[in-house]
Amino acid sequence: MLKVAQPISSVKQDVTLRVGGITPLTTIDFPNHLSCVVYCQGCAWRCRYCHNPELIPTKADQSYDWQELIEFLHKRQGLLEAVVFSGGEPLLQSALVPAIETVKAMGFKVGLHTGGSAPKRFKAVLPNADWVGFDVKDLPEYGDAIIRVEGAAQANWQSLDMLLHSGVDYECRTTVHWNLTNPERVLKLAETLAAKGIKNYNLQIARNKNTLDESLRSDEFAYSMIDKETRQQLCTAIAPLFDNFKWVE
Repeated sequence: MLKVAQPISSVKQDVTLRVGGITPLTTIDFPNHLSCVVYCQGCAWRCRYCHNPELIPTKADQSYDWQELIEFLHKRQGLLEAVVFSGGEPLLQSALVPAIETVKAMGFKVGLHTGGSAPKRFKAVLPNADWVGFDVKDLPEYGDAIIRVEGAAQANWQSLDMLLHSGVDYECRTTVHWNLTNPERVLKLAETLAAKGIKNYNLQIARNKNTLDESLRSDEFAYSMIDKETRQQLCTAIAPLFDNFKWVE
């Protein structure tokens, strides 16, 4: 049951969240909830397979005014159940904390898509999050090479531990580009996550079309692929490790 919306005049005016885009309606970005997605502009990481490189710069020529977004949400009261903050990387912006508080005060649930790049801010955000889609980049020893930022893998796994101890509902997922890893390593990562008690896990196969690392791009195929037999063997090995496992292409 949604709470009654605050009047527009009472909504915080000093939030300066930089927004690179929105999805007005989605059923897949917060499980079992009608949601909109707010794409926060900017990311401190440079993941080689990133397929939204336009969201990496902290500022962009075209962005969405925060107050206009609040007015949009006000009109969607009773229709939308949740607001999902995605990116880019939402944790890059200090304004994320008051933005989430504002949305919660309007009566929406809050979802967060993050790789946990800023553990201290993640800790501050978690009490107001209802669900987190958490990106586990790779095993700790390989994460920095994927993200291309020194120390990033440590932040990724530190934030994961915070999430697991928070009690907040979540789903973990890993984006896989087969030029950057192999099935044996993916299986080891899945086993490591299962050993930590993770129940919900998705493997998301990277799109080739618009990767940040131009050497990974391909016009011929939409997704990074492995042969069908190897895929089936990997799925068969990983699926029993989790209560819910999906291979997403």
